[in-house]
Amino acid sequence: MATPTVGSERATTVSGANPLGDAARRRNVAPVTPTVIQKPQPEDKKKALLPVKKEQSFLDSIASREWIIAPLVFTFLAFFTRFYKIGLSPIVTWDEAHFGKFGSHYLKREFYFDVHPPAGKLLVGLSGLLAGYNGSFEFKSGETYPEEINYTFMRQFNAFWGAVCVPMAYYTAKELRFKLPAVWLVTLMVLCENSYTTISRFILLDSMLLFGTVATTLCWAKFHNLRNKSFTPAWAMWLFMTGLSIGFVCSVKWVGLFVTALVGLYTIEDLWNKFGDIKMPVKVLAAHVAARVGGLIILPFAIYLVSFAIHFIVLTNSGPGDAQMPSLFQANLKGTEVGRDSPLELALGSRVTIKNMGYGGGLLHSHVQTYPEGSNQQQVTCYHHKDSNNDWFFYPNRREQAYDENSDEIRYIGDGSTVRLIHAQTGRNLHSHEIPAPMTKSDKEVSCYGNLTVGDEKDHWKIEVVKDTNSRDRSKIRTLTTAFRLKHEVLGCYLRAGTVNLPQWGFKQIETTCTKTNNPRDTYTHWNVESHTNPKLPPAAPGQYKNQFFQDFIHLNVAMMTSNNALVPDPDKQDDLASQWWQWPILHVGLRMCSWDDKTVKYFLLGNPLVYWGSTVGLGVFGLLVVWYTLRWQRGYNELDQDGIDQIHYAGIYPVIGWFLHYLPFIVMGRVTYVHHYYPALYFAILSFGFLADWFLRAKSKLTQSIAFGILYATVIGLYIFFMPISWGMVGPNQQYKYMKWFDNWRISD
Repeated sequence: MATPTVGSERATTVSGANPLGDAARRRNVAPVTPTVIQKPQPEDKKKALLPVKKEQSFLDSIASREWIIAPLVFTFLAFFTRFYKIGLSPIVTWDEAHFGKFGSHYLKREFYFDVHPPAGKLLVGLSGLLAGYNGSFEFKSGETYPEEINYTFMRQFNAFWGAVCVPMAYYTAKELRFKLPAVWLVTLMVLCENSYTTISRFILLDSMLLFGTVATTLCWAKFHNLRNKSFTPAWAMWLFMTGLSIGFVCSVKWVGLFVTALVGLYTIEDLWNKFGDIKMPVKVLAAHVAARVGGLIILPFAIYLVSFAIHFIVLTNSGPGDAQMPSLFQANLKGTEVGRDSPLELALGSRVTIKNMGYGGGLLHSHVQTYPEGSNQQQVTCYHHKDSNNDWFFYPNRREQAYDENSDEIRYIGDGSTVRLIHAQTGRNLHSHEIPAPMTKSDKEVSCYGNLTVGDEKDHWKIEVVKDTNSRDRSKIRTLTTAFRLKHEVLGCYLRAGTVNLPQWGFKQIETTCTKTNNPRDTYTHWNVESHTNPKLPPAAPGQYKNQFFQDFIHLNVAMMTSNNALVPDPDKQDDLASQWWQWPILHVGLRMCSWDDKTVKYFLLGNPLVYWGSTVGLGVFGLLVVWYTLRWQRGYNELDQDGIDQIHYAGIYPVIGWFLHYLPFIVMGRVTYVHHYYPALYFAILSFGFLADWFLRAKSKLTQSIAFGILYATVIGLYIFFMPISWGMVGPNQQYKYMKWFDNWRISD
C-alpha cells in the first residue's frame, strides 16, 4: 500500500477530513449559547488544526531518555562492582605473580620472554609507572605487597578494562537490533557475571582480552549496520575501529585471533554477496576489497607490529629472556656478555659457545652424566641457560698439525673446514656413531668421547656456511653473524637440536642428534658462535653486530608459538587449578586464586549459574530454532520475512559462530587449560541467550514480557549478589561461606 505523502496529508487536513484535526476542533469548540457567534480569526484556525500535546509523566520522561540514562547507570554499576574493595587483599594473587613481574621487567627495561604478545603487559608496566612503582618487587606468589607499591592503583587500572565491557555490551545488543528488554538483559548478564567481576580485579591480562573481544564485536556490529552507506565517513570510521580493535586484542593474547576469524568470515560473506551483485561496477567492488584489506588486515597487523617495536625499544637491557632470542639480538642488549670483546673471526684454539638457530634454540651443551642406554657415553644436549658446560674449543682434525697455544700462528676457520669440537669442562670430543638417538630413533646419537689424544675420525665435523648477515666472504666464520651447519665427516649426517626434550635423566634438556636428512633450510641444523675468546685475536670493533627488527620479530613469534604448544599437562604432577574444556559451559568447577588459609582474603573464580547454564542451554535451543525454521521453509511455510531472516542470520548465527570459534580450539589443543580460557566464548553465549529472549518474547504482550524479563533480571541480580563474596573477597574461615558450595566440585569451602 502506498504511503501518504506529506502533500496529501496536508490536503486532507485542509479539507477537514483529518480525524485528529476534527478531534482537536471538537475539543476546542465552545458550548452553544444564545450569544452572537464570532467569526473565527485565521490565527484561531491554525491553533485549532494543531493537535493538543499531552504532558509527559515522570516515567515517560525517563523512558524517552533511556539511551542516556541506562548506559550511565550500567557504567556506574560496572565501575562500582569492579572497584569496590579492590585493594582488600594485600598479597600477590594467582597470575599477578607472572604479569606483575613482566611489568617490573618493563620498568627495569630488562628483556624477558613470555608466550603472549606484549601489548597487555606493556599496559601493566604503564600502570606500575603511573603508580610510582620502580620495578624492584619480585611479585612472588602469595607474598605481601610492600608499602611503597600502590598495588591498588595497578589493579584499578586493569579493572577499568573490565568495567568498560558493560556499556559496550549494552551498545552491542542495540546494534544487533534487540528490543530494549533484551538489551538490558544482555547488559545485566555481563554486569552480573561473577567471573568477569573477579578476573577484572587483579593485575592480569584477561580484562584487556575481554575488552578487545567486546570492542571488536561492537565495532563489527556498527559496521554491519552501515553496509548500505558504503564509503561514508561513518562507514569508514567503524571499519577503521574494527581493525583497530582487532589489532589491540591480538596484541594482548593470540586468543584475539578467534574474534578476528569471526570478522573474517563476515567479510568473506559480505564480499561474496557484493561479487554476486552484477549491478555493482567492478571499480566499486575493487574499492570494497581494498578498503577491507587495508582496514581489517594491514591496520591490525601494523598495530601488532608496533606493539613488538615498542617492546624491543623499551627492553634494552640484558634480562632473563635473552637466551630465547638470536645471538645478534642479544649482542645489542646493554649488560650482555654476548659479543662483548669477542674477536670477529674464528680461528683454531677459539673458545666459544655455539647457539642453535632454530626458533627457541639453546646452546650446545654437555655434562659428565652419561646416556643410560645406547653408547653410555657423555650426554650432549642443548640448554637455554648460561653455564660453563656450554663452552667448546675449536681444534684441528686428527690429520692436521696439532694446535699449539704458544705459537703465534693463526689458522682461521671457514667454509669447508673440518674441525674437532672439544668440550671445555671435560676435554672430550663432540662425537657421533651408528647408534640411534635416545628419543628420535631415526637420527644418530651424539655424545662426547675420548680426549685430545684418544679418539677417531668420528670426532670430525665439516663446516658448511649457510649465510652471513654482514659479509659475503665465506672464507672465515664470524662471531654471531655466520650461520653454519656441522656435517659429520664419516656418517654424513648433520648436527641437529629440534624441539624434543629428554626425560628426567637428561634434565629435560633438548635432545641433540645427528640427522641424515640434508635440508639446508632446516634452521634446527643451523648454528652460530655466540660468545668467543681467543688470546691470539683482537676484539671486534664496536658496531660490527647489527640485528634486524623483522628477523627478531619473526623469531620471537615462532618461539612464543613453540613455547605455548609446550605448555602441556605434566603427568608427573597434579595441577589442582587446571580444568577440562567440557567442564566450563556447565559450570562444573571453579578455581581457587590464592591460599585458603583463614587469615587470607580468598577469591574463587566461579560464574553466575544463570548466566552459564542459561547461555549453554540457549546454544542448544538456538540450534533447534534454526532446524525448525529450516524444516518449515522446506515444507513451503514462509513465516519469516527478510528482516526476520537477517535478524537470525546476523544477531543469532554470528554470535553462535563466535562461541564456537572461541571454544572449539581448546578442545583440540593439547596445552594445559583453566576456567578463564572460556570467558571470551561466554560473552558470545550471552549474546545468543539475549537473542533467544528477544526472539521469543518480542511479539508477546507487555504483561508477558514484563513478567518474563522481570524474572530473568531478578534471578541474574539475585544470584550475583548471593555469590558476591567470591568476587569481593571472603574474609575469615572458609567454612562460613559453605552456603555457596552447591556442589562438591565448587571448592569454596573445605
